[in-house]
Amino acid sequence: SPGPQEHEQPSPPLTPLPAPGHEAAALLPAGGWQEPDLSHGCARGSCYPATGNLLVGRATRLSATSTCGLDGPQEYCIVSHLQVKKCFTCDSRDPSLPESHRIENVIYLSSPHDQRTWWQSENGVEHVSIRLDLEGEFHFTHLIMKFKTFRPAAMLVERSADFGRTWKVYRYFAYNCSKLFPGIPNQPSGHVDEVLCDQRYSEIEPSSHGEVIFKVLDPSIPVADPYSPDIQDLLRVTNLRVNLTKLHTLGDNLLDSRREVLHKYYYAVDELVLRGSCFCHGHAAHCAPAPGAPTPSVPGMIHGRCVCEHHTQGLNCERCEDFYQDLPWRPAEGSSTNACRRCDCNEHSRRCHFDMAVFLATGNTSGGVCDDCQHNTMGRHCHLCKPFYYRHPRSDIRSPTACAPCDCDPAGSLDGGACDGHTDVALGMIAGQCRCKENVAGPRCDRCQHGAYGLSHGDPQGCQPCRCDPRGTVAGSSPCDPISGDCYCKRFVAGRSCSQCVPEFWGLSYDLGGCRPCACDFGGAYNNRCSMEDGACPCRPHIMGRQCDQVQPGFFCAPLDYYTYEAEQATGLPGVVRDSAGRMVTWTGSGFARVRDGAGLTFRVDNVPYPMDYELLLRYEPEDWEAVVSVSSRVLPTSSRCGNLLPSEQMYRENLPHSQRYVLLSRPFCFEPSTPYEVTMRLQRAGVTQRHPGAFILIDSVRGVPLCLVPGAWQGWVMAARQEEMERYQCLEVFRMPPPHPLAQACARLVCSVSALMHGGALSCQCDPQGSRSSECQVQGGQCECKPHVIGRRCDRCAPGSYGFGPLGCSPCACSPEGSASWLCDVVSGQCRCQPGAVGRQCDQCQPGHWGFPACRPCQCNGHTEECNPRTGTCLHCRDHTDGRHCERCQDGYYGNPVLGSGQQCRPCPCPGYPGTRHYHGSSCHADDETHHIVCLCAPGYAGPRCDRCSPGYFGAPEVEGGVCRPCQCNNNIDASDPEGCDPRTGQCLRCLYHTAGPHCAQCQPGYYGNALQRSCRRCSCDPRGTLASHCTGGTCACDHGTGACACRPNVVGKSCDRCAPHFWNLGGPWGCEPCGCHPTHALHPACDTVTGQCQCRPGFGGRVCSQCQEHHWGNPEQECRACECEPLGAESPQCEQDNGQCRCRLGFGGLRCDRCQRGYQEPFPHCSPCHPCFGRWDLAVGSLQDGLRRLGAQVQVLKEGGSTLPLSPRRLRELEEALGHVELLLGEGSNPGGPLLDGLPRQLDGTRQVWEVSTEPPPTFKPSWAPWRQPDSAVRASSVGWVWWQPSQPNPDTPDTRAAESYRSILAAAEASRQAELVASGTAAELSGAQRTRQETERVLRQRGNAFRRGAAAARKSLREARKRLPFLSLASSQICGAPGDQSCERASCGGALCRDSAGTRRCGGTGCTGALPVSARALSSARNASQQLEVALGQLGVVAQKLARGARSRAEEALGRSQAARSRAEKATAQLRDFIRRIKAFLAGSGADPESIELVARQVLNISLPSSPGQIQELLREMQESIGQLDGVDAVLNSTAEGLAAAQQLLAQGQEARQVLGLCQAALQQRGRDAHRMAQQAKDGAQRATTTSGTLSQVSFITAWVCVAPSRYQVLGFLSLTMPLCHQDLAQVTQRYVVLKNQVGMLDRVSGGALQRVSQLTAEARDLLDKASNSKRKLEGEGEYTPGCIPCYLSILPVSPWARPTGHPEGDMGHGERLH
Repeated sequence: SPGPQEHEQPSPPLTPLPAPGHEAAALLPAGGWQEPDLSHGCARGSCYPATGNLLVGRATRLSATSTCGLDGPQEYCIVSHLQVKKCFTCDSRDPSLPESHRIENVIYLSSPHDQRTWWQSENGVEHVSIRLDLEGEFHFTHLIMKFKTFRPAAMLVERSADFGRTWKVYRYFAYNCSKLFPGIPNQPSGHVDEVLCDQRYSEIEPSSHGEVIFKVLDPSIPVADPYSPDIQDLLRVTNLRVNLTKLHTLGDNLLDSRREVLHKYYYAVDELVLRGSCFCHGHAAHCAPAPGAPTPSVPGMIHGRCVCEHHTQGLNCERCEDFYQDLPWRPAEGSSTNACRRCDCNEHSRRCHFDMAVFLATGNTSGGVCDDCQHNTMGRHCHLCKPFYYRHPRSDIRSPTACAPCDCDPAGSLDGGACDGHTDVALGMIAGQCRCKENVAGPRCDRCQHGAYGLSHGDPQGCQPCRCDPRGTVAGSSPCDPISGDCYCKRFVAGRSCSQCVPEFWGLSYDLGGCRPCACDFGGAYNNRCSMEDGACPCRPHIMGRQCDQVQPGFFCAPLDYYTYEAEQATGLPGVVRDSAGRMVTWTGSGFARVRDGAGLTFRVDNVPYPMDYELLLRYEPEDWEAVVSVSSRVLPTSSRCGNLLPSEQMYRENLPHSQRYVLLSRPFCFEPSTPYEVTMRLQRAGVTQRHPGAFILIDSVRGVPLCLVPGAWQGWVMAARQEEMERYQCLEVFRMPPPHPLAQACARLVCSVSALMHGGALSCQCDPQGSRSSECQVQGGQCECKPHVIGRRCDRCAPGSYGFGPLGCSPCACSPEGSASWLCDVVSGQCRCQPGAVGRQCDQCQPGHWGFPACRPCQCNGHTEECNPRTGTCLHCRDHTDGRHCERCQDGYYGNPVLGSGQQCRPCPCPGYPGTRHYHGSSCHADDETHHIVCLCAPGYAGPRCDRCSPGYFGAPEVEGGVCRPCQCNNNIDASDPEGCDPRTGQCLRCLYHTAGPHCAQCQPGYYGNALQRSCRRCSCDPRGTLASHCTGGTCACDHGTGACACRPNVVGKSCDRCAPHFWNLGGPWGCEPCGCHPTHALHPACDTVTGQCQCRPGFGGRVCSQCQEHHWGNPEQECRACECEPLGAESPQCEQDNGQCRCRLGFGGLRCDRCQRGYQEPFPHCSPCHPCFGRWDLAVGSLQDGLRRLGAQVQVLKEGGSTLPLSPRRLRELEEALGHVELLLGEGSNPGGPLLDGLPRQLDGTRQVWEVSTEPPPTFKPSWAPWRQPDSAVRASSVGWVWWQPSQPNPDTPDTRAAESYRSILAAAEASRQAELVASGTAAELSGAQRTRQETERVLRQRGNAFRRGAAAARKSLREARKRLPFLSLASSQICGAPGDQSCERASCGGALCRDSAGTRRCGGTGCTGALPVSARALSSARNASQQLEVALGQLGVVAQKLARGARSRAEEALGRSQAARSRAEKATAQLRDFIRRIKAFLAGSGADPESIELVARQVLNISLPSSPGQIQELLREMQESIGQLDGVDAVLNSTAEGLAAAQQLLAQGQEARQVLGLCQAALQQRGRDAHRMAQQAKDGAQRATTTSGTLSQVSFITAWVCVAPSRYQVLGFLSLTMPLCHQDLAQVTQRYVVLKNQVGMLDRVSGGALQRVSQLTAEARDLLDKASNSKRKLEGEGEYTPGCIPCYLSILPVSPWARPTGHPEGDMGHGERLH
């Protein structure tokens, strides 16, 4: 056991709160308190209330998290070697019981029974908290704890200053700080607020009455300023908490796991003192009970309401009093009271408030703001006057008349007559001064200012301003008339307000004149009147700029020599074209006119723009000649300018000196528009009379230069000034010599003005879009930017030596110098003039049949053609199936030696048919040199010596006529080299690879999934346990071929059906997964283990679905499950009975939990051994004694209630004496096993003693004492027992004698008892005196504690009343949070609440069906999780659907691709048939013996073909294509895969363009033949025209054949073809346009539908078919062939039928052989 107790006396703590001179009080016993020192009060500085124990009077606010015996009696033991009894019982259910050890016992040291009290925790509980919740803020100085048992091994003290919301640690205590509180220092560093760990108060010794002392301010650390905010915050508390975290043990708990070992380890506190004072911030010297506190209060209680001084108020003096708000509230500090200051309102108000912004603005001197100012005042101190009042200078500010009303005219003053409220020189304010409106003046604001008029109350400015524009008003004078308001304007300004310029001026400004002149261009503007705002002049068309002196883009100004008339274009001799390369240009146009001596020229002038005088300028090459000029007109002039001048036909002779290149005629001529003039001149040599026929002169041109201008809308001086400028800058001289020199800027402006005036604006460039590079031209002259080899102002003609004017300009003639006669060529065709023996456009080729220009040689072609390449000599268009440079070898598909002189011809290859037939499957052949057998080289897909069977990977019937071999449609999933990969006849796939199956290997095998077209078939991963049995065979299950998803059983999910759906389990059942079925309230959530089905139960519940109590628990699952807690050493198993919790005990163990020895077995537990055999005998005896005691107790109760006493006869007394003697013997034996039982008899008889004392009073001199029971003397004990059995007898009223006898015996017995009691009393005097002293001391303590108890009870009742007041709000809050009011226990409240706690002490809030915020949010969270899971499942399903759609689209696209490939093969076959047909037609027509009847028959069969020719039929076809396109989707990938097909279509389009020449041949030929042709030719012409409307392919063949039928011979046919070829361009353009329209429609449908592969492929195939036919027709018809008589039936039998065409008269489109022949 521990050594002697160590007692540490605490030192007085440092308490800074009392005023200077106060000393801290010594530690007082529980219940003591300290009176405050009121020597000076609060007048000279801060003052503080007295300190005391904060626990006094606050028993209800003190709580502990663990107290023994609250739920029922608990056994605990002590560690001591001095006491015999070591285990006791704690029962704290009733605080009045001596065994109660509640937390309030630490306040009062003894109970009402004068017994020492303490608080005790539950056994073995280490983490225990003791908490005091104060009603307000208090100062806390130190703590004293005295423990009844071991002090804690570790604990900490915490504080809260915000009513428990946050906590801070004051101090840690531990016997080993580094281990239990790592990181906490254990040595002070000199800081007052440092958190330390103290090891002095945590040792295991002493085992009892150890103390723990904590002082907030360590006396060893000096405090510089005890009033600082840091110290005050350190002392201020609203809650205190002591956390006991570790018990001291002796180590036996580590060796023994029984619960009994922990019975001696617990916390027990004898005394707890929390010393502090009321917290008043230094503004109160004492405190009073808080509002609602009981009166009188508990003595010594530290009250919570401060009696405030310094004009403060509040529970803690935390705010200033009303009207003392001039300074911010602050706590008192030392000698500074920091008292609240009274507001200064100048006696105009009694209410104010504090404003921190005002306080800071005043430099922290004053922050009070007065409220509700009176006497027309306002402001912070009521020191200002209200609006419409001003500070009277003769009245005091505190006077009621301090503010006087204003005297201002409301019409002219601002704010309706308000004046300055006070005088402020800095702000220019004078008390009572009126504030006038903007245009008002005067002391009372009753007149207008200078420059304004019309004073008006409704005018915001008071008077209207003059409204004169200062820019146009004359400065230095009155702005306007004071009566009318008219303004005085500057020279060029007009208007009432001088805001407008006079005409022909603009830009009102502050200039001297006010406005600037318009200065509009005399030619670009209509007049000189411009806009007054921006000065914009009225411009003529296409002229821009403010002054109309700029030209718009795309327009130009005509130069003065714009109207030039070229001599080479005049009526007379032909011109001479000059090449400007390498020489100086001295001419305009293309060259000169060569005029012989005496000849003349006539110029036509009919395009003058303006009626005026023009000077004529003649340009020529220098010669000494003369010109006789006359001007005439066939129409009389009509204009006013030229109307008075008749056209003169007088001859004017002008000399042409050789010293210059131009001459100006001696007089001007007046020309006017719309009147044609002729300028005629005769040229002759000067000074001679004889005309020389070989002499000539080169005349360039005649130009008309305007001489003068008509003023029009302009003044004469303006026009004269412009004329003078033109002469000054010599602008006219520039235009007299070609080419003109660059104009000076002044001339350019003048010329542009003249041009605009003459033409009514600028002229359009009109650049030719083909010959110019841009639509804009040069501003001066209008010259466009020409393309190469293009000339002219508009770039509209080719330069000399070029031709072919078009979008790329012109091309050089490039005539061959060896073969051409001139460097010029035809401007349209570019044909040069060739010398004899040269041909071609450039005269650089040999004649037909020759090559090698200029050394031409004959072609060498072995007689198979007459044409060869003119440069290389390679033969062209070899006939007779020959090929090669010299036609020296056979074409592919033919064999033989076609060299001239060999005697052999090219014969067709028999593979197995001949080339051009439907039975030909080879590409070429050759004769074997040894066997002379024909060896065929087969086309792809064919095999065999004759190509009469299909190669591996192909199928068909190539041995029959028209049979072809097509690739097996196995989607690349077979071995193409395997002969047995597919059926060679049907094409069915036989050996599919890559786990594919089906007739086309387009599906995955059973048990596989994926895309067979991509070779991605994978084995299904279906779990047989979760997949439907109908989808499984032999342990293998089938899945979806596209997605791989398995067909799951009910409630089974996953792609492989390998897991149960949420809230289901037991995968593998015949009906799928089973529902979990978890209990809705006992399970944490509805999900369970997918294998076992076990639900996750809440604590205390068990079973698979949580509908039972958990293992090792008992109780009703619908109400509460409790832990069995069976003692492992005494119970057979941890499980107890489900109904009562009784554990199944082993032999020798008993109790509810089998945690003690069974009756008949002796301690210590768990080593329970059987008792001595005598136990059975004594057990019966003691049992009988106990029964007797119970009967005595019942009789005493009867006596107490007034019943009769027991009859006591002498025999009965003797029996009792014998029994007591026997008991005395038993008690005298020390080894008696019944001793422990008898030791407890006094305790059991205590209740009987009390009843006895009440029922029968002993003699007055007798004072009973139970001390003899504690004496070892058996005699005394026996005598005492004898007295106990004595009872007075009460006579029976029915039997008087018996009653008297019994009374007598009672008297004798009483006398005997008195004598015995006297002996006992004489022997126990010392004990009685000690008991008396104890009683007196107890009574004194009870008197002291009684008042405190009553005060505590009153405080408790007050707290209870306050709690009851808060109950409605708590109930409302509980209803809103949990869904229940919270005023019932868990058994009655399904939704829990404030009073609902489970067995573990945990609150329960919410439940199923509850509407509180917590359960609703919990359900919302659960719903959100469920929704999230559902969204994830839906997302997976969407992914599967998307994959299915993608695969479906791809499969459909691939299917469309197959159809397009099939259509292409059909088109190719039809093309081959058409080629063969054309070849035979050509052979037939080329024959010399074809009679007209046979040709007519062929033409008639061709004409019988019907094609859609009306727009309605074409629209119907387009509608069908659109419907088909609309049924397709997702063909983007297919369109991408058909790039080769589209490229082929483009090639076909090129071939169609090549066939245009043949398509137009028909119409031109039919028109040339006319009505004189045969009637059958006329029918052929009509058929050709109908066919040309749609495709024009087959009809041109019908026309050719129809025309051939009337041709005399094949030479005539060939000549006719060569003649009509150049005439086909127009018809060709129409056919090409129709084809482009059809192609665009197809493209549009493709864009609209997003991909229409099938119809596009079909249409492309048909277009290719038609174009191939046209191309072949052209090529075949241009050649020559041999005619074999009698072949007409063959030609007709192979006539193809278009998919859109049907023979006339045969709706089904099928004719027999006989019908074809006839």
